[in-house]
Amino acid sequence: MKTKVTALFLSALLILSGCSTIQNASNKAKMGTAVGTGGAAIGAIIGAIAGGGKGAAIGASIGAVVGGGAGVLIGNKMDKAKKAAELANAEAELIKNEETGLTYVKVTFPSGLLFATGKDELSVQAKSDLATFAKNLEADMDLYVYGFTDSQGWKNSTAEQSRQKNQLLSEQRASAVSNFMAQNGISYAQLKEVKGMGEDTTQPTLEANRRVEVYVMPSEQMIQNAKAQAGE
Repeated sequence: MKTKVTALFLSALLILSGCSTIQNASNKAKMGTAVGTGGAAIGAIIGAIAGGGKGAAIGASIGAVVGGGAGVLIGNKMDKAKKAAELANAEAELIKNEETGLTYVKVTFPSGLLFATGKDELSVQAKSDLATFAKNLEADMDLYVYGFTDSQGWKNSTAEQSRQKNQLLSEQRASAVSNFMAQNGISYAQLKEVKGMGEDTTQPTLEANRRVEVYVMPSEQMIQNAKAQAGE
């Protein structure tokens, strides 16, 4: 898989509504309000990352600043997450925030590998790949899941009806991915945000616009442990 390390300066804060909570009891991701994470190390909302700058936010994100030692320890864990994604036949990209010293992973699953056209049922291969991904992640990694569709219209539907159908499909696909991962080793507490982003036109092809992105972020616990281990 192609690896691309990108330095991002995340000074702008963005809060988006319509995020989703996770229902622990029913294995269903319910579209609603973002799941918050407590503590001083986490809480800033960062945006303009998911969807190539379309305006998607990565929920309650990282506000901590770590030194070189802790940053290296966290980076090593994110390397493991990247390898887990590659084992699952996904595209994986390491992204480092130079302001905080933190690294995280953007994982992209093309919808063509996950779902049939216009559907939200996971394929057999998709289930195998997602199970591999989930089982190779660690408990101190937080996840943010976003579903996207292309902007093609639906048969016998107006432009607005097609937009609404694509929005719902993106939500259903994000939920399908997060729920399946929760059945295969990921706890619902790790799923910080599950959101359908609807139609996307930021990618060069229609196929690339149809996808599910999963962001693997260091949890507050991972940051605390790394700082302690590094003597910060």
